[in-house]
Amino acid sequence: MYDVVVIGGGPAGYVAAIKASQLGLNTACVEFASDEKGNQKYGGTCLNVGCIPSKSLLDSSHKYYEAQKDFASHGIDLKDLSVNIPSMMKRKDDVVNKLTTGITGLFKANGVEAISGRGRVINENLVEVSNNGDKTSLETKFIILATGSNPIEIPIAKWSENIVDSTGALNFESVPERLGIIGAGVIGLELGSVWSRLGAEVTVIEAMDDFLPIVDKQISKECHREFKKQGLDIHLGSKLTSAKDNGKDVEISYESKGEEHKASFDKLIVAVGRKPNTADISDESFPIELDELGRVQVDDFCKTNYENIYAVGDIVRGPMLAHKGSEEGVMVAERIAGKKARMNYELVPNVIYTHPEVAWVGKTQQELEDHGVEFKIGSFPFAASGRALAAADSVGSVKVLADKKDDTILGVHVFGPSAADIVQQAVIAMEFGSSAEDIGLTVFSHPTVSEAFHEAALAANNSAIHIGNKRK
Repeated sequence: MYDVVVIGGGPAGYVAAIKASQLGLNTACVEFASDEKGNQKYGGTCLNVGCIPSKSLLDSSHKYYEAQKDFASHGIDLKDLSVNIPSMMKRKDDVVNKLTTGITGLFKANGVEAISGRGRVINENLVEVSNNGDKTSLETKFIILATGSNPIEIPIAKWSENIVDSTGALNFESVPERLGIIGAGVIGLELGSVWSRLGAEVTVIEAMDDFLPIVDKQISKECHREFKKQGLDIHLGSKLTSAKDNGKDVEISYESKGEEHKASFDKLIVAVGRKPNTADISDESFPIELDELGRVQVDDFCKTNYENIYAVGDIVRGPMLAHKGSEEGVMVAERIAGKKARMNYELVPNVIYTHPEVAWVGKTQQELEDHGVEFKIGSFPFAASGRALAAADSVGSVKVLADKKDDTILGVHVFGPSAADIVQQAVIAMEFGSSAEDIGLTVFSHPTVSEAFHEAALAANNSAIHIGNKRK
């Protein structure tokens, strides 16, 4: 009998399995995905068709864009610049392969038993594994569900040769001349950035009236302005009404402000969100409770309606983020081992890996206003950052929100160079209850873009050095 059986080998599942084994628990991880040779593919959506391959293409495309648009200003002249999509895709695949095969090595090093097949809960102590028609049973004391999520397919734009999901958009064999994207969320903007930099004419159709409503409004306005400047043709308040793949292109219709519009694209990416993989997660005689969105119902510690069954990652409440799922996996493994671990869901950082990056943690200004919290704002533009100017990368700003009564930092929002890394500094500070004054009293190395966070924290108390302060 195992101590723990984890179903799913993505960021939430494989991390939970490794941590459980490190804590002395006899652990197995069940994963059904495999490559063309039949070898198991760990890493889930993130490593295989999500975070890692998209960031690989984002970085490659940005280097090409810089060489094409910005190198001359640095005194670097290039001739006959071109992009080789097959080579770019091969590099992306090599990066993915290196990381996914690395998980197999981590399992061996940590004593996790890798089991190939599709897992299903039969009862509190039994997992059934199906693999090519064969079925085996695993007895276990605890079960961790980590089956991840899949892109949402909408009825009026079903997948086809030219209508693709995010996975298909990572495998184009050439740059589409005209690219349509349904959804101006994180995935849509990242993929739009990739192909726009490589030369595609990108049109984004978004049903909501507000651009990036999950982002602080001031930051989202900056983002909207910059992305349009970069060439993304973003249509807000526009609802897709039809999409037809004619083989050579895709013809769509969408409604905006009561008027019907038509457009045609070489490729259409549908990026309207993801849904949890919870279908057939357990036997009918042993129902695991789900909510109205198909997510597994869990408590604050990711425990399901059964005492010894947990669920983590994309199949439970909260943002569908790899790092959130991984930390839930660690928390659950430690609680199974008898430790008092918990997770601070208030400080899960979010990042959009466009360029400039968008990143944030904590409360937005509108959330604080809605809850009647008195706060103060400190803001600093990268246009005043020596390091950002030297790198010719000075678009955007840092915004710090602090409690007006005790100066505790309530939220940090960044649009600009290294935004994800700057926000991570804020996460650490906020985890220890830092005030804006604490950050202002901290020595930051010069010149770095992180100094913008330092100055924004100073600005919250009207003490910024490199911009004018508003005096009462």
